[in-house]
Amino acid sequence: MLLRPVSFLDIAVFLFFLLFYLLRDLNIVKIVRCGLSALPFLIIKLPLQLLKERCFTSKELQMRYTRRTTVFQDVAVRCIRWAFTNIPSDVGRVFLSKGIAVPYLKFRMLRSGFIPGRSCPTWVEINERDFKGLWISYSPDARPDIVIYYIHGGGLAMGSSHFYLEFLLTWVSVLKSSGFHNPAIFTLEYTLVPDESYPFQLHETLAGYNHVLSRIEDPRSVVVSGDSAGALLVLSMLLYLGTKARSEKPLFAALISPWTHLVSHKNINTASDFLDSEVLNAYGLQYAGSEDPSDPLISPGDCEDTALWAESMPRQGVGFYYGSEEVFVPGIKGLSKRLAGVGRVLSRQDEAVHAWPIAAMFLETEEAARRKGLLEISADIVEAVRRER
Repeated sequence: MLLRPVSFLDIAVFLFFLLFYLLRDLNIVKIVRCGLSALPFLIIKLPLQLLKERCFTSKELQMRYTRRTTVFQDVAVRCIRWAFTNIPSDVGRVFLSKGIAVPYLKFRMLRSGFIPGRSCPTWVEINERDFKGLWISYSPDARPDIVIYYIHGGGLAMGSSHFYLEFLLTWVSVLKSSGFHNPAIFTLEYTLVPDESYPFQLHETLAGYNHVLSRIEDPRSVVVSGDSAGALLVLSMLLYLGTKARSEKPLFAALISPWTHLVSHKNINTASDFLDSEVLNAYGLQYAGSEDPSDPLISPGDCEDTALWAESMPRQGVGFYYGSEEVFVPGIKGLSKRLAGVGRVLSRQDEAVHAWPIAAMFLETEEAARRKGLLEISADIVEAVRRER
């Protein structure tokens, strides 16, 4: 399953749902204030940036990301960067919420000729006392032969599992085409900051993992994965399992642009990436709450205990999938090097910005480019299964 590339009609439909939920969920004064603050950027700064970089800068002096992107991709990333830096997280939550994501996805599926549960995977909401999330598969009631336990990003302050549905539905279809009979993904809907702080989200992550184990009963058929803040929670969970000498270690960890160091000078702004280190530090401090933000269970990249990492490594290692232009590159490379000393580590770096395998679903137009990240990760999972056998 691969939906059609995003069109101007898709964008119009998304904006329609966005306007409805902004008016429903937020104070009109805040909406107007955010809209007015965006006007100078949209009308003056953005056009000037594009003209300077794309028209008046020679190719050899352009940023690498600019050279490889279309105007649409460049505009989208610059807009996301402005929004991440300037829009309050409660407004950002609306952009990525279930209320917008689900009807928008259904519209895109119908436009692409897919009906959930018939020609493509479907999803089921799971609401338990200690956790909630979405179970995604072709046959939700049948026993899966591989499960991806996925935790979404969003700076711990924004995002929802529903916003990631198109990416995850496509991933299930890629896994099936890779040879699995009934692949499944369980994606956790964890509580965002500042509603709760550490260790609340870690407890939810562990509860979700236990649910996955109860469904498949064999950790060797479980891959843990996540992007950005979600990958940070995955790493924290692995370290927690290592401290308890638990035997339920998963098969493999596939980490997309992981936020390895919660509050750190290692997170360095780049000219291309849409993340901002100061905003990330603020979200990180909210997550840490009254605890030390460098505590290894809060900031896994700060854990220098190689013996603990040896106990925490998945059976067939860890894969890092990230862009050369992103804020987290120094932290990812440092942690990757540390883990390579105690286990199997794959580092897949592309010439892209943060979480590009996910962003590509919406910003790329060619099928090969949209599926590239998922095909790469899925091939590594297939290899991990082969090695385990």
